[in-house]
Amino acid sequence: VGPKLFQYVLKVLVQSVQLLYTLLRIDQPSYILLQNPPGLPGIAVAWVAGLWWGSKLIIDWHNYGYTIMSLSHGRSHPLVLIAKWYEKLFGRLSDYNLCVTDAMKKDLWVNFKIKAVTLYDKPASYFKETPLDLQHNLFMKLARDYEPFKARAVSPSADRSAFTERDGSTGSVVKPRGRPALLISSTSWTEDEDFSVLLRALEDYERFIEEGAELPALVCVITGKGPLKDYYNRLIQKLHLKHIQICTPWLEAEDYPLLLGSADLGVCLHKSSSGLDLPMKVVDMFGCCLPVCAIHFECLHELVKHNENGLIFRDSQELAKQLKMLFLDFPSLEGKLPSFRENLRVSRQLRWEQSWDQTVLPLLGNKE
Repeated sequence: VGPKLFQYVLKVLVQSVQLLYTLLRIDQPSYILLQNPPGLPGIAVAWVAGLWWGSKLIIDWHNYGYTIMSLSHGRSHPLVLIAKWYEKLFGRLSDYNLCVTDAMKKDLWVNFKIKAVTLYDKPASYFKETPLDLQHNLFMKLARDYEPFKARAVSPSADRSAFTERDGSTGSVVKPRGRPALLISSTSWTEDEDFSVLLRALEDYERFIEEGAELPALVCVITGKGPLKDYYNRLIQKLHLKHIQICTPWLEAEDYPLLLGSADLGVCLHKSSSGLDLPMKVVDMFGCCLPVCAIHFECLHELVKHNENGLIFRDSQELAKQLKMLFLDFPSLEGKLPSFRENLRVSRQLRWEQSWDQTVLPLLGNKE
């Protein structure tokens, strides 16, 4: 109840009391590690708790809270200006700082006078390519609830999905000829991702097929939930696509990495509110050796290497042309798409645990 500003101030005060009460009841830690955002009221409360215990405060900067607030309020809104002042003030009170890009490391120093160490996000060990057997089990499971995963034609084999088929005599799983390509994107359905870009690109892809291009049918899976999901679902329902099926499931946690490891291409529409963070969804896709088409922003090149592990686009027309180029002669083992996947396989990027051991433990002087 009451004005929005009153609600917001009251929420921050209540959360401050709750969080401080919770922190002071746990065993005394040597370090408090806080991911920002969200940092209001977390940074201030963690600093107070650190003073009480004599603990070191580490802030892990993934973005700026005030730039996320500015998406809905504008850069000059009083709340946004207060949030920026707050992050700058309490950020300087930390003992150590980690950040997710070299661009953010530079910005923290130039604008906040905060020294940080770059710790790139890395995929957890369970993000990896999915074996064919597991792919088939997942597709059959999803086919029970989602039409795009069901087999396109009536088959003598009942053990068949849109993408895989199990041989009744040998038990082996194969990907049948003429299968659709599986494109996946994940989102929290917020203002920093404009999914109309993908929808327009899919309409262009449909037109390419109608004009005679030898392209596969597409199943486009967009996972996640969030405030704009209903809005985009209404837009999807208005599309009249014959060769493309769009599905917006909410997956169980253990199924998401399996689906990434089974897909043919990932699409990322994340645009950083600050221009300084990197999309974790692409990190996870790369962990599954899944090539990516990602929309351009300032520091994306620190993750996506154009024409090496994926492609960077700026608008829906460019994305449509990239989809056409990547899926021509699908599922041939020649061409850009298999080349990107092989580059990801041989890169052997660090996993999260290894990255932490190499970057953070030396910073803390921990020899264990």
